[in-house]
Amino acid sequence: MNFLVDAQLPRRLARRLREANHDAVHTLDLPNGNRSTDAEICEISARDQRIVITKDADFVSSFLLSHRPYKLLLISVGNIRNADLETLFVRQIPANAVAFAAHDYIELNRSVLVVHD
Repeated sequence: MNFLVDAQLPRRLARRLREANHDAVHTLDLPNGNRSTDAEICEISARDQRIVITKDADFVSSFLLSHRPYKLLLISVGNIRNADLETLFVRQIPANAVAFAAHDYIELNRSVLVVHD
């Protein structure tokens, strides 16, 4: 699977996805870095079939209205230490892959993976 990790999330998440044999980039890896606009991110997502991983609710609105980005993983854990987020995220990588095989929008909170239809 291909992923694009948004600016407000740690770059380590992209590295952890690559360690799990996925193709993953962080917005810092894009030509405009963390200044990449939501529209640019959606375009890259659609072009490269990348699942956008974000905390940004604007992507939820865009996805629900126009099915952009390509697929969406919303991280809704509130304030959390990066190390704790990374631990939670890594535990869910296999479940994310299974969920995205059949669904386009999922949400990770502190206790469960929520599939949105």
